[in-house]
Amino acid sequence: MTARRALAALAVVAAILYLWGLAFDAPAVRLLSKPVPALALAVLVRWGRRDGYATALTTGLALSALGDVLLEVPGHFVAGLATFLCAHLAYTAAFLLDERRLRLERALPFALWLLAAFVWIRPGLGEMTVPVVVYMLAIGTMMWRAAARWGDHPGATAALAGAVLFGLSDTLIAIDRFRAPLPGAPYAIILLYWAGQAGIAASARGPSAGGR
Repeated sequence: MTARRALAALAVVAAILYLWGLAFDAPAVRLLSKPVPALALAVLVRWGRRDGYATALTTGLALSALGDVLLEVPGHFVAGLATFLCAHLAYTAAFLLDERRLRLERALPFALWLLAAFVWIRPGLGEMTVPVVVYMLAIGTMMWRAAARWGDHPGATAALAGAVLFGLSDTLIAIDRFRAPLPGAPYAIILLYWAGQAGIAASARGPSAGGR
């Protein structure tokens, strides 16, 4: 328990350092601190469980940490986008392990959300249209599959909340980058992102769900 608390404390300290780096425009501090919370969550998930569900979540969190680094390096936005797309695929795989029913009605809210977001940012996408559409499909699928688990599986509420918060973070990134800069967007984006990752990671707590 002490080691877990120490790891959680490390994640909090790193998050504070990253926010400080944002406030005072310190790129090196941001680069070093940003991936730490996702890596800490990956270790915590792996300590708690070793089934297929936890393995897929750990993979997604590790990919997210890599994406964090890439997005902090100038000129690597597309690489970061691709890495986070792979993270969403890993989360989707985790959710599919214990819920295969389609439940298409649960996809509708996310389809409408992402369609509206696409229409809003479309004028500013240019050559990024295809990569952004592919990414939107990936995160929309991830949110849908999180919703498909809701009500029937351990940790499903945490997973759904985390997926939605992650989706909100990515939506803000898209609007801020491709439509119009939003005041305070970097802070809202990162806080929603961390909360989303924490929710997804928390879904692995408790009894084994998938990958039995």
